[in-house]
Parts: sequence; structure tokens; C-alpha cells
Amino acid sequence: MNAPLFPAGQAWPDDFAAALLDPARPAPAGLTSWNGSDPAQRFAVYRNNVTVSLIDALADTFPVVQALVGVDFFRAMAREFVRAAPPASPVLAGYGDEFPAFVAGFAPAAGVPYLADVARLEYARVLVFHAADATPVAADAVAALLAEPATLPGLAVRFVPACSLLRSRWAIASLWAAHQTDDAAGDLSRIDPAAPENALVCRRGLDVEVRALAAGDAAFVAALMGGASLGEAIALGAGEPGFDLAGALGLLLAADAIAGFTPAGEGEQR
Repeated sequence: MNAPLFPAGQAWPDDFAAALLDPARPAPAGLTSWNGSDPAQRFAVYRNNVTVSLIDALADTFPVVQALVGVDFFRAMAREFVRAAPPASPVLAGYGDEFPAFVAGFAPAAGVPYLADVARLEYARVLVFHAADATPVAADAVAALLAEPATLPGLAVRFVPACSLLRSRWAIASLWAAHQTDDAAGDLSRIDPAAPENALVCRRGLDVEVRALAAGDAAFVAALMGGASLGEAIALGAGEPGFDLAGALGLLLAADAIAGFTPAGEGEQR
């Protein structure tokens, strides 16, 4: 096994991290090699391996983004991101939280205006997958609430941590779903990317599922997630197209999204 670049007990130079991701910088001063080879060449190899590993991590997190623009474009874009925003944590599963915003401002991607929102959806799936476990509300508890319809408007909904809602001016749910089949090209031909869509992202067991919501249902769910009572959320949802109260509640239950109900403004779960 090769010896490390730094002798035992020697601190890394302050400019090591900066030089690691910036090929325009020279290798940090003070590097040594175990066999007398050029330490600058070894550092260049190490720099390349680190950069490629980070790009690969982004490709694993954002496979649909990569599919939409192609491997070469994606890797060139990811390389620029890696240099601008290196990871702050050794846990690479969470790397890429700033990537959607970077894509939104990446001039060469301006011709694919929905790309950043697709990246938001893919990163939301990562967050939902790693969110804390919670037991979804039981069906009999919901049935008991429905048996007292007069109390429903004053209840608030508590969501499980592994659930997120994204609202977009682009067809993010359809674009994502098209790439979960073997015929993505054929499915894409039937999608209007400029059609606004909303995506509910929830984890059931170990599976992260993406469900498209109508505008009214999304307004209803967004209000509930913001702490509104069922009565307030119903009023907001009814003001948007496609609102279906029974359908929206059924979808939330099917997604295991609801952890419980509380009287609005109180903390005790029902």
C-alpha cells in the first residue's frame, strides 16, 4: 500500500481543499511521495479521482436530470457544481442540496427550463428516503373521525416526516415518471413539459413514491402542511381547479402520509 501524501504528524496545508477541486491551482506546497515520484502528478491523479467520485454521486442522485440532458452535458455541469459547492459532509448520500439552484442559474441549461424543478423533485426523494420513521394513522382512526363530520373542519393534520409536496410550473411528475419505464423517449413525446404539475413525494416502507396532484388538491395539501385546519384547507383547495376532498384524503391515506389528527391549534394527537 502506498504511503500517504503527508508524512506522519504533518498537518495538511490550508490550501489543500481549495487546490483539490481547482485544477488552475498548483499542488499545495510540502507534498511528498513514498517513492520519490513527482508529488504534483500524484496530487493531480487524486484530484481527478475525487472530482469523478463526486460527479458520480450526483449522477446517482439525479438520474432523470442526467437522462434529460445526456451524460456528457450532465457531467460537465456537475463538474462545475463540484468546484463551486464541494460537500460539507462526508456523507455523500446527502450531497446535492444546492444542485437544483445551481442548475437554475446554469446558463447552458437555459434551454431546458424545467431541469431545475426536476432536480428539486429528485432531491426531495432523497430527503424523503432518509427521513425519520413514523407510524401512519390507522384506518379505523380515520373511520372514527369521519363518523363525526361536525368535528372535521376544526382538525389539523399531522404529517409523517417522510413526505413532501412540490409545486411546479412544469410537468415534473410526468417527466420523472416517464423515466421509470423502458420507453422514456416514447413517453416523453406525449408530455407537455410546460404543463404545471404538483408532486406528492412520500415513503411507504422502503419505497419512495411520487404522485401527481391536481392544483386544487395540491393547494389543500399545502395548506394542511402549513398548519391550516381541515376547514381552512378545504376552502383554499376549493378555489383551485380539480379539488376533490375525498380523493385528496384518500390519496394521503394511500401514501401513508398522515401520522395523526389534532384539534387545530393544539398538540394532542388523535
